[in-house]
Amino acid sequence: MQREGCHAMMTSRTSVEAMHASRYLQQLCKHWSHKFQTDISPVAGTISLPAGTVKLAADEATLAVELSAEDEAAIERLESVVAEHLKRFTFREELVFVWRRSDA
Repeated sequence: MQREGCHAMMTSRTSVEAMHASRYLQQLCKHWSHKFQTDISPVAGTISLPAGTVKLAADEATLAVELSAEDEAAIERLESVVAEHLKRFTFREELVFVWRRSDA
């Protein structure tokens, strides 16, 4: 049983092949930086959204995404919103998102 004030966080992760992973990471962070708290570098980014947190990491060939939220509905929403936005930025290549969930 959970105590009041203690929330188990859910996480969802994916790693996608992307020729321009750093560019996509930076575009997503900059896109949301006007409304939400973001931290950004060419190889890492964090976006604090109302539904949860998005962490990104990029290398030469891969974009890794980790989502954290308080419940399954929020995780589902984040998976959808993040994938949709990244697909808009990556019209030159097709990214495939396979999310893996766990309780944190």
